[in-house]
Formats: sequence, structure tokens, C-alpha cells
Amino acid sequence: MDKSYHTLDHHFTLPRVRQVEASRPLQWLRMGWDDMRANLAASLTYGLTFSVIGYLILHYATQMPYLFTAAISGFFLVGPMAAAGLYELSRRHGRGETEDFIGSWKGLKEHSDQLLYYGALLAFTLIGWERLSAILFALFYHDVTPDLSHFFRDVFLSGHYVYFVVSYLVVGGALAGLVFALSVVSVPMVLDRGTDVITAMMTSARAVGVNLGAAAVWAALIVVLIGLGFATMMIGMVVLLPLVGHATWHAYKDLVE
Repeated sequence: MDKSYHTLDHHFTLPRVRQVEASRPLQWLRMGWDDMRANLAASLTYGLTFSVIGYLILHYATQMPYLFTAAISGFFLVGPMAAAGLYELSRRHGRGETEDFIGSWKGLKEHSDQLLYYGALLAFTLIGWERLSAILFALFYHDVTPDLSHFFRDVFLSGHYVYFVVSYLVVGGALAGLVFALSVVSVPMVLDRGTDVITAMMTSARAVGVNLGAAAVWAALIVVLIGLGFATMMIGMVVLLPLVGHATWHAYKDLVE
């Protein structure tokens, strides 16, 4: 089923990927929940830390709607890197080991160079998206910027800014889809196998290409769960971010032989 992706092997030595059922992401969430319960204190510390950081960023951006929307969508871009410590917790748990919050960060040092490269790539992507977001606002939105509480109603729901909404969703969706395809298993693979970032991203692209149904379900679940985190003013993110992070580890173990 993945023969069309074997051409990548001319340039990269990639592991084989498995084909799974479209419903498999539900099992990843179940296994992620088990990992979170087994590492509850460390997992919730991650969730609380990034929830506070996210809240502060959103609070800073409340007077700048373009930056506010870019910050929310940008969270999905940097999420795979932010959850690296959670992958390490799941990796250790799978080996019958336990680790605390500080110890999980120490476990990342062994692959710090590749994680740094990947983090820099995501950072440049986030900066690029923020600039694209500002350009889209400048091109299609010419009114006085409204209060943020009315912005989504007046712009996204009123039907008066169709070109802006379509352009924003198409550009943002295309960028998010690309990052998602390249990051589904990338960071867990680097931590587990010590591979370079390029090989990990190409493996991730192959895994998505071979499992379009499961990838679509997984992407939808991530959007819904993280969206709930934002809808609860980051309170729900304390639990939902660790859940998605741990589940992502099991997605990697399931998809990559």
C-alpha cells in the first residue's frame, strides 16, 4: 500500500510504516490516558506550565486580533515540540521506568542537537505564519479593528468578510496540514531511535500518506481537544495537552515498525 512512498528511500534510509484502521487514534488516546495516569504529577506539571504560558501569550494578544488568531493556530504548529517531555515520559513508562518532571527534561539532552534543529524549524514556521496572518489582515480587512469579543462574530460569522475568512483558512490550513504531516511521529522517533530530523520528518510524511484515514481522524481529534483547551481559557489544557502528548507517542509506536 505504501509502494508510492518507497521513492523516498533513494535519498533517505527510512523504516517501514504500518497501515492502521481509521479508528485507531481512539486507542492512542486510551493508551495516552493510561500513561498520563501513571505519570500524573509530571504530566499535569507539563500541562499547567504550557497552559500558563499560553494564557499569558493570549492575554498579551487580546488587543491585536490578528496576533490572537495567529497565536491560537500557531499553538498547533509548535505543539509537537512542546510535548517532547511527555513523549519521554511515555517512552520510559513503556520500559517499566518512572520519571519526574525534571528528570524527563534531562532525558532530552541526549538528542538535544536534533531537537534544537526541529525547534528552530518550527519557530521559523510560526514566525512566518504570524507574518502571513498580518498580511492577510492588511489585504482583506480594512475596517477599524474591533474589540476581540466582537471580532470573531463580526468577521468570521457575519459573512461580510468571505474573502478574508476563506484566504485565512486556506493558507493557515495548508500550513498546518504540512506541519502535521511532517511532525506526527518526528519528535518521538528522534527520542526513541536517535535518528536525524530529516529522516524523522520523511518517515512521518510516509506514515501519513499510508494512513490518510487514521491521520485525518487524529488531526480532527487534536483540533477538537486543543480547541476545548482554548475554549476553557486554557484550564482544560492542563489535562488535554498531556493526553494528546502521550497519545502521540503511541501513534508513533503504532505507525513505525
